[in-house]
Amino acid sequence: MRIETINVYTTPLPVKGGVYRMASTDVQSLDSTLIEIVTDDGIIGWGETCPVGPVYQPHHALGARAAIAEIAPGLVGLEIASIRLLATRMDERLNGHGYAKAAFDIAFLDLLGQKLGVPVSTLLGGALTDRVPAYYSLIVGPPDETARVAADKVKAGYPRLQIKIAGRNLEEDVATVHKVWEAVGYKARIAVDGNRGLTVAAAIHLDRLCQTIPFVFEQPCNTMEEVATLKGRVTHPVYLDENTEDQNAVLRAISTGIADGFGFKVTRLGGLTKMTTVRDICAIRSLPHTCDDAWGGDVIAAACVHLASTVEPRRFEGAWIAQEYIDGHYDPENPIVIRNGHIAVPQRPGLGVQPQAKKLGGPIVTYGR
Repeated sequence: MRIETINVYTTPLPVKGGVYRMASTDVQSLDSTLIEIVTDDGIIGWGETCPVGPVYQPHHALGARAAIAEIAPGLVGLEIASIRLLATRMDERLNGHGYAKAAFDIAFLDLLGQKLGVPVSTLLGGALTDRVPAYYSLIVGPPDETARVAADKVKAGYPRLQIKIAGRNLEEDVATVHKVWEAVGYKARIAVDGNRGLTVAAAIHLDRLCQTIPFVFEQPCNTMEEVATLKGRVTHPVYLDENTEDQNAVLRAISTGIADGFGFKVTRLGGLTKMTTVRDICAIRSLPHTCDDAWGGDVIAAACVHLASTVEPRRFEGAWIAQEYIDGHYDPENPIVIRNGHIAVPQRPGLGVQPQAKKLGGPIVTYGR
């Protein structure tokens, strides 16, 4: 099974409801990049990468497509057998840019799973469950409205809520955390996500003013060094998200003991293959984590769910996919959807989704022999 053709597609993903608001940025429409790999025996594999604009992380849509342009020509003609060898070939074409390489890694696993007749979860070590818990992200908003949405999402079955804060007066953030707690209590686990938007002083202040509310404090400050200074000064467990830019960053955070858990993004860490490494390191240290991505449609959602199903449930913090915030599906026949706060793990070979290319329009570029 050799790579015959690589097609690159782009598709806009408007935010349902208008704006997705975080501490660092507001987004109204996302620019997703999909790759379609066609092999010489007619099997088609898909990958996707979709940064949340250009400031959430050092990733952006045009950068992903520029990186793909460097990598793709060197992959045409290669055999889909060793994922590690294919990763080496990508590194020989381009240094870094893991978020673009992740799309290829996902597509390679999709192809291999189809060839072997097994789901991607099997290639990642084997599923431990047939459905995984999701969590809902409450955007930065007025305290009362955020609490109302939180209560609705708990009724809809979500076992975990993420409250986005920062980028405004600390008093509003504190009020929001208290209002959500009053609305849902122990009916859902809570994460308070600063998205790097708080100073150390503000993080400590918020921690003290919300001391009686059980939550995990996700990425409150901008740098790992700032987060490190919180150790022993806050009462809530601190999780890292944006700072985990690669495997080395995860190792550093674990070895220095500054993280009590993580919010992991598949594309940020370079794909599913690299995510399995940090998954297993976290298992050794008994550190909980999520399996998410920044944004995207059914392809990246399927990738997140396959990986999530391989994580030991007691250490799993949930999967976040963008389905609640976007309309439609790449594969209407086998969509990745959240029902009762959980997501079914695809059972078909490969990712279990096959986007309809006609829904994406024509490819913006094709690489082939």
